[in-house]
Amino acid sequence: MKPDFIYLASQSPRRRQLLEQLGVRHELLLPDADEDAEALEAVKPGEAPAAYVQRVTQLKLDAALRRLERRGLPAAPVLCSDTTVALGRTIYGKPADSADARRMLGELAGTMHRVLTSVAVGTPRRRLRALSASRVTFAPMSRQQIAAYVASGEPMGKAGAYAVQGRAAAYISHIAGSYSGIMGLPMFETAELLRAYGFKI
Repeated sequence: MKPDFIYLASQSPRRRQLLEQLGVRHELLLPDADEDAEALEAVKPGEAPAAYVQRVTQLKLDAALRRLERRGLPAAPVLCSDTTVALGRTIYGKPADSADARRMLGELAGTMHRVLTSVAVGTPRRRLRALSASRVTFAPMSRQQIAAYVASGEPMGKAGAYAVQGRAAAYISHIAGSYSGIMGLPMFETAELLRAYGFKI
């Protein structure tokens, strides 16, 4: 029997928006209050960015499937995703505070970096995953420009301390890859995974 909806295990409004763009009905499957979702995103020493983002996505899927079973909800595939920004082998996650956001943007300004987004769709018996890799080039930014952008509040909660669909676009001179992947859910790869589960997209 083909599923008619999926669970989205993400608090990101951008991922919801992108999933709606595909026309896929979804229900949110968010962590319980006692779940430490942020702990899943801890980086292991020496871990490569691509290995990191795929590992975190699998951990998120593990946790979401346990949550589904614990709550006794109707069966349906679960979609999880994670995005990280990498400059060389350095991983840039979500900034801890404004000072951390200014540091990240200061290091990314005037460089080309990678944005890696891993997507996984799974049920207790089957899992599929994909990885989207894009390259983003930032123009140089002055300390004043960085401070003003951080003061807008937009960098908080975003990998690499910026949102490609927001004010940061004024400093992005070039993108190679998946725009939706940089936002947090690559449309092409996600559609391919969902088709494999029987969704018509």
